Amino acid sequence: MTEREAVAHLLRRATFGPTAQEVDAAQRAGFAATLDKLLAPVSPDRGAADTPLPALGVDPYAGLSRESGREERQRANEQRREQVLRLTVWWLNRMVAAEHQLTEKLLFFWHGHWATSVQKVRSAPLMLRQLETLRGHGHGRLEPLVDAMIRDPALILWLDGQKNTRKAPNENFARELMELFTLGVGGGYTEADVKDGARALTGWVVDRPAGTSRFQPRRHDDGPKTILGVTGAFDARAYARLLAGRPEAGRFVASRLWFRFAGPHVPVPTDLAGPDTVSTLRRVFTAPGFARTRDTLVKQPVEWLVGALRQLGVRPSALPEQRRRQLLSGLTAMDQMPLRPPSVGGWPAGAAWLSTSSLQARLRTAELLAASAGGAVLAALTAAPTHGRPEALARLLVVDRWSERTRAALAPVAGEPRRLLAAGLVSPEYTVS
Repeated sequence: MTEREAVAHLLRRATFGPTAQEVDAAQRAGFAATLDKLLAPVSPDRGAADTPLPALGVDPYAGLSRESGREERQRANEQRREQVLRLTVWWLNRMVAAEHQLTEKLLFFWHGHWATSVQKVRSAPLMLRQLETLRGHGHGRLEPLVDAMIRDPALILWLDGQKNTRKAPNENFARELMELFTLGVGGGYTEADVKDGARALTGWVVDRPAGTSRFQPRRHDDGPKTILGVTGAFDARAYARLLAGRPEAGRFVASRLWFRFAGPHVPVPTDLAGPDTVSTLRRVFTAPGFARTRDTLVKQPVEWLVGALRQLGVRPSALPEQRRRQLLSGLTAMDQMPLRPPSVGGWPAGAAWLSTSSLQARLRTAELLAASAGGAVLAALTAAPTHGRPEALARLLVVDRWSERTRAALAPVAGEPRRLLAAGLVSPEYTVS
């Protein structure tokens, strides 16, 4: 693998989709310096500054009561849908615009890991709060992240934490906390650990008007509990500390990072877990096996879309409303909409994104993206002679090389830049990075 191919592979995995200019700069800087910049940016993120947090307003459900009538509830539903739409478009804009791309890619990873859906939470402000919690703690040690998330209002609502009381413990939150978020399947816990973990989590409720969670001592079971062989008067924070401190948790989260940033085709390296997320990611990207993962990872629809938007110089917020809604419809048809994971297990991976219906939706969306491409992109393609445009397209989309089959498919449309763009976006070489 050449130096350019190595940095391009790194950027394809650590960002949503690098531009040719970013690869040029990375090639000049070298792999090590590029990785340092990704993991610890030193300059301000101008793209993030240009996409400040949306002012969503109050939660429309906060003002409802048992006495609220049908019209009030319908109005609240309409306001909620509008808030969710604004939050979704804002986040896609941030993913495209951010200069600190690994920060945004990591946030999307954590969103899929602590998979929480607005369809059950029914609050865009609470979902935004969760995103900021993940952003704030996602780079550091596991314990502060787990501690913050077990008190996150959206996650409490998503996993029925509101129903977990001293008199009637609800095991849903505790089970998923161990199985999906910290220890993993086979993480050495028992049903008894789940039951006492549920007791440790009792007492936390969501205050919708305030948009926060709060602890109610009268709902908490303060009796002794035995979890993973340790006995004590566990509360939520002590439970979080216990789980995050287990070696199984470090290994499990590290394996999830490997799965998402490297893929499932090369075994997880031993000793991958670092003291914090950034350290673990450094080990992921510098592992000897990382280079062997090239051309094996199917892009998730959001990754595919945001990468294409970045490379074509398109901002979702700058598109006409109808075209913007068509982009969102494309994501829905490809079965991945931000803020709406299908279950607490998050989204699928790999070949699941290559179904016939998904491929058809990808093609329609690629045509929409090509129609939205700016003049500079088209000029970069038309500057090349017709026979050389597949190479110009490969540079634009940061594809190392086309297969003979793809090259044969691109040749007939090389004279039509927008059709050429759409064909490149749905090619195997672009879909699988």
